[in-house]
Amino acid sequence: MIANRFLEWSDDLSVGIAEIDAQHQILVDLLNEIHEAIREGTTVEVTKGIIDRLDQYTRIHFAVEECLMRILDYPDYERHKQEHDKLLAQLTDLHIKLEKGKGAIGFELAFFLKGWITQHILEGDQRYAAHFLSRGIKSDAEPKSSWAQRVMNLLVRR
Repeated sequence: MIANRFLEWSDDLSVGIAEIDAQHQILVDLLNEIHEAIREGTTVEVTKGIIDRLDQYTRIHFAVEECLMRILDYPDYERHKQEHDKLLAQLTDLHIKLEKGKGAIGFELAFFLKGWITQHILEGDQRYAAHFLSRGIKSDAEPKSSWAQRVMNLLVRR
């Protein structure tokens, strides 16, 4: 458990759709794990493992969002997908650099990810959420067992 969280989940970050919020909370938790590992001076290998989990989970989360956008005919799909693709390319580039021993894992990475996650949720994701809700997606349905958490549990077991 992280005592002083780098990014605290709050209602401001909620898009009002329980499953998407659960997925976003996992992304926030992974960001906090990365920050904590950097702060504590954890080994590069351990920190890389957390970054790999963030990368894998982010890809799954983006796929869910993008599928819903296509199904619900979200008019700004292409622009939103470009934002996703740009971050995924940056994560891939970071992974390649780390594998070659050329990348650094520092607080700059944590602050970059924090800025990206918060800005993306507060701007882009809030827009699609309004569209989803207007198309009949339920806002208050708490999943009995979050699909997002089950996927994350599988990634942790690897």
